[in-house]
Amino acid sequence: MGFTETVTLGAIAGLTIYIGLPLGRMRRVDDRMRVCLAMFSVGILAFIFMDVTKHGEQILETALVHLKAHTTSFGHVLFLFALLAVGFTAGTAGISAIERRLRSRRSAPAPVAGGDATAVLSAEQIARSEGEEARRRALQTGMVIAVAIGLHNFAEGLAIGVSAKAGAIGLATVLIIGFGLHNATEGFGIVGPLGGTRPSWPWLARAGLISGGPTFLGTIVGYQVNSSPLELLFYALAGGAILYVIGEIWTGMRRYGHHTLGLYLVAAGFLAGVATDLIVSYGGG
Repeated sequence: MGFTETVTLGAIAGLTIYIGLPLGRMRRVDDRMRVCLAMFSVGILAFIFMDVTKHGEQILETALVHLKAHTTSFGHVLFLFALLAVGFTAGTAGISAIERRLRSRRSAPAPVAGGDATAVLSAEQIARSEGEEARRRALQTGMVIAVAIGLHNFAEGLAIGVSAKAGAIGLATVLIIGFGLHNATEGFGIVGPLGGTRPSWPWLARAGLISGGPTFLGTIVGYQVNSSPLELLFYALAGGAILYVIGEIWTGMRRYGHHTLGLYLVAAGFLAGVATDLIVSYGGG
């Protein structure tokens, strides 16, 4: 499979994420539907977390096999573990620290005691301000999910590029089909947690580009360079970011209730991820 053909098909596999994104434009979504969408996305993200950590661990296990066979050094294994630790920490605590800093910069200072009465916000202004802040936070969380999925999809693109370059045409083709189907479900993972926030079309376009575009970029890099440390780093970043996002969504949805229904949808989302990934496993096996 040539470079141009491989990259084109990799781009198609990444852009299928736009299939699920328009769901975020739905009107009149009640609390029950919000919980269903958000917890279904949690199930999908839980599967992606399991998937990326499994692949990252496999890279480390391969390095350990080479260490036991005396074909690599302990320093190389330690280096890979350090990459995993740095990437995972940056994906969890790092994102949380950045988000907290951005939120503190947006916070308006309180009125000075004894100041002019006109400086005090009315109840209507306060409610409007709180609504705008809630919308901003929802869209920010959705974009963080898009970034996390993008990191995961970059690693998937690497797998497509490496397989095509190695001449494994059948495997590369099945990877493209499987990842394309899988990415179609990831769009729900981005818009599900938005709740009552209705994103604009430009926002959805950016989210799709950030989350799906890296499949295209990963295909290019994978076709040119086969780097296990690079792949491990992106798996670690994606895993950490996804774990952080799952915690944020879970906390945000608790106030809506419908806990049992939500857990059913978590299971459904997880199984949807497993089902689409089975195509990839079947083709690789």
